[in-house]
Amino acid sequence: MPAAVRNIPRHVFLDPAARDLYPDWAAVAAQAVANLRVSSGRHGDDAELVALVGELSVKSEDLRRLWADHEVKECAYGVKRVRHPVAGVPTLPYETLAVPRESEQTLVVYTPERLALLGSWASTHVG
Repeated sequence: MPAAVRNIPRHVFLDPAARDLYPDWAAVAAQAVANLRVSSGRHGDDAELVALVGELSVKSEDLRRLWADHEVKECAYGVKRVRHPVAGVPTLPYETLAVPRESEQTLVVYTPERLALLGSWASTHVG
């Protein structure tokens, strides 16, 4: 997948499947915008960031509404719920970690609570 489309805000606001993937889509969307505002505050003159906010503003009424709320919040940890075809709707605690020597890169680590269920399902459906 091209780097330009590997982007959480773009996925949340422009991919129709995101509303099905996240049962708490409204909270995920608000969080994505609040985090975008953090990035905008730090890098307001970054052309790619400006272009992303512009693209999302043009294409998503939801983003425009949330952007107008002016919430600024870094999302370093929390939980997300996602729909999974086997595990149902697991709660996924996550932590966001800085990548050493790559100050603008982060790694999001999810620790699924139903990992044992997924492992047992995978072992019964192998080859």
